[in-house]
Amino acid sequence: MKVSHHRSVDIFSFMALVLVILGLPLVALGDNAADSYRLDTGDAINIQVFGEPGLSMEVRINETGRITYPFLGDISLAGLTANEVRQRITAGLAGDYLINPEVSVTVSKYRDFFVNGEVKRPGSYPYIPGLTVYRAVSLAGGFGERASKSKIYLIPEENQEIRRRVELDSPVGPGDTLTVEQSFF
Repeated sequence: MKVSHHRSVDIFSFMALVLVILGLPLVALGDNAADSYRLDTGDAINIQVFGEPGLSMEVRINETGRITYPFLGDISLAGLTANEVRQRITAGLAGDYLINPEVSVTVSKYRDFFVNGEVKRPGSYPYIPGLTVYRAVSLAGGFGERASKSKIYLIPEENQEIRRRVELDSPVGPGDTLTVEQSFF
Protein backbone atom coordinates (compact mmCIF):
# COMPACT_ATOMS: atom_id res chain seq x y z
CA MET A 1 0.00 0.00 0.00
CA LYS A 2 1.47 3.33 -1.05
CA VAL A 3 0.68 6.33 1.09
CA SER A 4 1.15 9.72 -0.50
CA HIS A 5 2.25 12.78 1.40
CA HIS A 6 -1.01 14.56 0.62
CA ARG A 7 -3.25 15.50 3.53
CA SER A 8 -6.12 13.62 1.88
CA VAL A 9 -5.10 10.52 3.86
CA ASP A 10 -6.10 10.91 7.50
CA ILE A 11 -3.11 9.54 9.43
CA PHE A 12 -5.27 8.25 12.28
CA SER A 13 -7.52 6.32 9.87
CA PHE A 14 -4.46 4.91 8.15
CA MET A 15 -2.94 3.80 11.49
CA ALA A 16 -6.23 2.18 12.52
CA LEU A 17 -6.37 0.29 9.21
CA VAL A 18 -2.81 -0.99 9.70
CA LEU A 19 -3.63 -2.18 13.25
CA VAL A 20 -6.75 -3.99 12.02
CA ILE A 21 -4.84 -5.65 9.17
CA LEU A 22 -2.15 -6.80 11.61
CA GLY A 23 -4.78 -8.10 14.02
CA LEU A 24 -3.62 -5.86 16.86
CA PRO A 25 -6.05 -4.60 19.52
CA LEU A 26 -7.65 -1.30 18.74
CA VAL A 27 -10.27 0.68 20.55
CA ALA A 28 -11.23 3.65 18.42
CA LEU A 29 -13.13 6.65 19.64
CA GLY A 30 -16.80 6.28 18.91
CA ASP A 31 -16.80 2.49 19.28
CA ASN A 32 -19.12 1.18 21.99
CA ALA A 33 -16.13 -0.59 23.55
CA ALA A 34 -14.24 2.70 23.81
CA ASP A 35 -17.22 4.33 25.46
CA SER A 36 -17.44 1.66 28.16
CA TYR A 37 -13.93 0.19 28.60
CA ARG A 38 -12.40 1.60 31.79
CA LEU A 39 -8.62 2.01 31.84
CA ASP A 40 -6.56 0.77 34.76
CA THR A 41 -3.05 -0.12 35.86
CA GLY A 42 -1.20 -2.11 33.17
CA ASP A 43 -3.13 -0.81 30.17
CA ALA A 44 -1.12 1.01 27.51
CA ILE A 45 -2.61 3.84 25.48
CA ASN A 46 -1.55 5.57 22.31
CA ILE A 47 -1.99 9.34 22.38
CA GLN A 48 -1.75 11.15 19.05
CA VAL A 49 -1.84 14.93 18.73
CA PHE A 50 -2.17 15.89 15.07
CA GLY A 51 0.81 17.94 13.91
CA GLU A 52 2.63 17.63 17.26
CA PRO A 53 4.98 14.62 17.24
CA GLY A 54 6.49 15.66 20.59
CA LEU A 55 3.08 15.27 22.22
CA SER A 56 2.27 11.94 20.56
CA MET A 57 3.28 8.82 22.48
CA GLU A 58 2.46 5.36 23.67
CA VAL A 59 2.45 5.11 27.46
CA ARG A 60 1.58 2.46 30.04
CA ILE A 61 -0.59 3.41 33.00
CA ASN A 62 1.57 2.96 36.11
CA GLU A 63 0.75 1.20 39.38
CA THR A 64 -0.86 4.35 40.78
CA GLY A 65 -3.21 4.64 37.77
CA ARG A 66 -1.38 7.65 36.36
CA ILE A 67 0.76 8.74 33.42
CA THR A 68 3.14 11.67 33.04
CA TYR A 69 2.33 13.82 30.01
CA PRO A 70 4.26 16.80 28.60
CA PHE A 71 3.01 20.21 29.82
CA LEU A 72 0.29 18.57 31.91
CA GLY A 73 2.41 16.55 34.38
CA ASP A 74 0.83 13.60 36.21
CA ILE A 75 -2.67 12.70 35.02
CA SER A 76 -4.87 10.15 36.79
CA LEU A 77 -6.45 7.82 34.20
CA ALA A 78 -7.65 4.82 36.23
CA GLY A 79 -11.38 4.40 35.73
CA LEU A 80 -11.60 6.70 32.69
CA THR A 81 -12.54 5.70 29.13
CA ALA A 82 -10.32 6.50 26.13
CA ASN A 83 -12.79 9.24 25.17
CA GLU A 84 -12.60 10.80 28.65
CA VAL A 85 -8.79 10.76 28.46
CA ARG A 86 -8.96 12.43 25.03
CA GLN A 87 -11.22 15.14 26.43
CA ARG A 88 -8.95 15.68 29.46
CA ILE A 89 -5.79 16.00 27.34
CA THR A 90 -7.52 18.21 24.76
CA ALA A 91 -8.75 20.56 27.51
CA GLY A 92 -5.30 20.66 29.12
CA LEU A 93 -3.51 21.50 25.87
CA ALA A 94 -6.09 24.01 24.56
CA GLY A 95 -5.43 27.67 25.07
CA ASP A 96 -2.04 27.95 26.76
CA TYR A 97 -0.25 25.38 24.61
CA LEU A 98 -2.18 24.77 21.38
CA ILE A 99 -5.04 26.33 19.47
CA ASN A 100 -7.76 23.74 18.84
CA PRO A 101 -5.68 20.57 19.44
CA GLU A 102 -6.80 17.41 17.63
CA VAL A 103 -6.20 14.52 20.03
CA SER A 104 -6.81 10.82 19.47
CA VAL A 105 -6.55 8.18 22.22
CA THR A 106 -6.65 4.42 21.61
CA VAL A 107 -5.92 1.42 23.81
CA SER A 108 -2.80 -0.21 22.38
CA LYS A 109 -2.38 -2.98 24.99
CA TYR A 110 -4.86 -4.23 27.52
CA ARG A 111 -3.89 -5.41 31.00
CA ASP A 112 -3.38 -9.13 31.46
CA PHE A 113 -5.92 -11.72 32.59
CA PHE A 114 -4.95 -14.87 34.52
CA VAL A 115 -5.61 -18.59 34.05
CA ASN A 116 -4.97 -21.05 36.92
CA GLY A 117 -5.62 -24.70 37.63
CA GLU A 118 -5.89 -27.58 35.22
CA VAL A 119 -4.54 -25.99 32.05
CA LYS A 120 -1.28 -26.82 30.31
CA ARG A 121 0.34 -23.38 30.81
CA PRO A 122 -1.15 -21.49 33.78
CA GLY A 123 -0.17 -17.83 33.99
CA SER A 124 -0.98 -14.34 32.81
CA TYR A 125 -1.90 -13.52 29.22
CA PRO A 126 -2.60 -10.30 27.32
CA TYR A 127 -6.31 -9.57 27.10
CA ILE A 128 -7.91 -9.59 23.66
CA PRO A 129 -11.31 -7.91 23.07
CA GLY A 130 -14.08 -10.49 22.72
CA LEU A 131 -12.26 -13.04 24.88
CA THR A 132 -14.29 -16.03 26.12
CA VAL A 133 -13.45 -18.75 28.65
CA TYR A 134 -12.84 -21.22 25.82
CA ARG A 135 -10.40 -18.85 24.08
CA ALA A 136 -8.65 -18.05 27.37
CA VAL A 137 -8.12 -21.75 28.07
CA SER A 138 -6.83 -22.18 24.50
CA LEU A 139 -4.28 -19.39 25.07
CA ALA A 140 -3.15 -21.27 28.20
CA GLY A 141 -2.39 -24.37 26.10
CA GLY A 142 -5.76 -26.07 26.49
CA PHE A 143 -7.25 -28.21 29.22
CA GLY A 144 -4.96 -30.46 31.26
CA GLU A 145 -5.59 -34.21 31.53
CA ARG A 146 -7.58 -33.87 34.75
CA ALA A 147 -9.49 -30.72 33.85
CA SER A 148 -13.20 -30.41 34.43
CA LYS A 149 -14.89 -28.60 31.58
CA SER A 150 -17.87 -27.87 33.80
CA LYS A 151 -16.10 -26.64 36.96
CA ILE A 152 -14.60 -23.40 35.73
CA TYR A 153 -14.68 -20.30 37.94
CA LEU A 154 -14.06 -16.62 37.27
CA ILE A 155 -13.05 -13.92 39.73
CA PRO A 156 -13.71 -10.54 38.10
CA GLU A 157 -11.08 -7.86 38.49
CA GLU A 158 -13.60 -5.29 39.70
CA ASN A 159 -14.79 -7.45 42.63
CA GLN A 160 -12.26 -9.96 43.98
CA GLU A 161 -14.84 -11.13 46.56
CA ILE A 162 -16.99 -12.80 43.89
CA ARG A 163 -16.13 -16.24 42.53
CA ARG A 164 -18.71 -17.45 40.04
CA ARG A 165 -19.07 -20.55 37.91
CA VAL A 166 -18.84 -19.84 34.17
CA GLU A 167 -19.50 -21.61 30.90
CA LEU A 168 -17.08 -21.99 27.98
CA ASP A 169 -18.78 -19.16 26.06
CA SER A 170 -18.78 -16.73 29.03
CA PRO A 171 -16.83 -13.50 28.55
CA VAL A 172 -13.48 -12.88 30.24
CA GLY A 173 -12.33 -9.33 30.94
CA PRO A 174 -8.92 -7.74 31.46
CA GLY A 175 -7.61 -8.40 34.96
CA ASP A 176 -10.01 -11.32 35.51
CA THR A 177 -8.78 -14.59 37.05
CA LEU A 178 -10.02 -17.87 35.59
CA THR A 179 -9.60 -21.16 37.47
CA VAL A 180 -10.17 -24.60 35.92
CA GLU A 181 -10.84 -27.22 38.60
CA GLN A 182 -9.95 -30.92 38.50
CA SER A 183 -12.45 -33.53 37.41
CA PHE A 184 -12.94 -36.56 39.64
CA PHE A 185 -13.45 -38.92 36.71
